[in-house]
Amino acid sequence: MEIRLKKKVKNPIIIEGFPGYGLIGTLVTEFLIKHLDAKQIGRIRLYEVPPLVAIHDGKVVEPLGIFYDEKRNVVILHALSSASGLEWKIADIILKLSKELSAKEIISIEGVGSQSMIPDSTVYFYGKNSALENSGIKKLNEGIIVGVTGALLLKDEGEVPLTCVFAETHSTLPDSKAAAKVIEVVAKYLGVKVDIKPMIARAKEFEDKIKNIINRVQETQEVQEKKKPSYFG
Repeated sequence: MEIRLKKKVKNPIIIEGFPGYGLIGTLVTEFLIKHLDAKQIGRIRLYEVPPLVAIHDGKVVEPLGIFYDEKRNVVILHALSSASGLEWKIADIILKLSKELSAKEIISIEGVGSQSMIPDSTVYFYGKNSALENSGIKKLNEGIIVGVTGALLLKDEGEVPLTCVFAETHSTLPDSKAAAKVIEVVAKYLGVKVDIKPMIARAKEFEDKIKNIINRVQETQEVQEKKKPSYFG
């Protein structure tokens, strides 16, 4: 893996979200990039997976792009490539980026499965974050955390404050309603006014867009894997 930056920034908040349960991380970062009008300042090259890129609306969509909102000094990592099998390496590259930029905080977005029959999801956080604790957001006291967020927590040495924000979701399919609740929490934390009603109103369209792009990426990866030469014929 390799970090490529066109612009160096100092002391930003880094927000990262990878495709996972309910695609919460990807939906949240996609929305924030558009709402904050964040500009791409770099990318992370994943040499461990086949080289591929998605084209959407006539534009290149990076598998792992680095975006920047100058007004609020926020760096957003937006991922379309699955982190499966690369969680430790991705956590290393995020920590490396945070040190390179002297980040003041990392916010990790994740979806967690819910056993509740109640359709509304709950947002939780984990970390030493008095602002979120005082805002009334529930702190996660019991649970299993996997993926990039789990790797970040296990590698956390306290050099850069790490806050994890989770949303319960009842489906492995894209869940815009659960993502919207995370967006409300993160936007308030950043001091950003946001109206999530349009997102919920266009939930199906938004979910289908992200799902289709990720599915195409995964299908291409699978085709590339099948094309690899086999020593057994």
